[in-house]
Amino acid sequence: MKLKLAIDPDIVALMQAEIAAGEKAVSAAMREAGTSLKSAWRSQITGAGLGTRLSNSIRLASFPKSSDSLNAAALVWSNAPVIIGAHDTGPLIQSRDGFWLAIPTPAAGKSSKGGRITPGEWERRTGLRLRFIYRRRGPSLLVAEGRLNTKGRAVASRSKTGRGVVTAPIFLLVPQVKLPKRLDLARDAERAVDGVPGLIVANWVEGRL
Repeated sequence: MKLKLAIDPDIVALMQAEIAAGEKAVSAAMREAGTSLKSAWRSQITGAGLGTRLSNSIRLASFPKSSDSLNAAALVWSNAPVIIGAHDTGPLIQSRDGFWLAIPTPAAGKSSKGGRITPGEWERRTGLRLRFIYRRRGPSLLVAEGRLNTKGRAVASRSKTGRGVVTAPIFLLVPQVKLPKRLDLARDAERAVDGVPGLIVANWVEGRL
C-alpha cells in the first residue's frame, strides 16, 4: 500500500506570501511615518516664525529605496542642523573670545551676505566709526554719529552744518544671550514612533483585502 500526503493549500507558498505582505506593510508604514514626521517638523518651524527656507531644510529618505523589507526604515533630518538644534534646545550663547556679543539694532541694517551684520562690516559699509559706551545697568552700546535715512538705518551725514546728525545706537553689547526654545522636535518624533505599529497592522490588513 502506497500513501501520499498532500497539504492544500501549500504552507510554504502561504508563508512566502505572508512574508511578502509583511515586507510591504512595514515598508509602507515607515514611509508614512517618515512623511508625517517631516510634515510635522516643517509645520513646527514655520509656526515658530522661522520661515519656509529653514522649514524646507527638513529632508526624508526611506530605506531600502527600491524594494520592500521587514527591516525598512525612514530617516528624517535637517540640512541646517546647527540652526535647528539651537532653536530646539535653547542654548546659552557666549562670545568665543570671552568679551561681548554684538547684537545689531534696526539702525544697523542687515549684512550684504544676508543675516546679522557685524561691527566690522558695518564700519566698512558706512565709512563711520563706532564708539563704545559702557553702561553699568543694561547692555553697553556701540554708537555712531550720522543721520537716519527713511528706512531708519544710520548712514553718513552730508550736512556741513551738522543738521540732522544724531548719535544712534548701532549695536547692543551683552556678555551672553539665552536663545529661547522655540521647537520641540522630540515630541513629534515620539508620536511618529508610537504610531508605527498601528500603521504596520493597517497596511498588512489592507494588503490582504
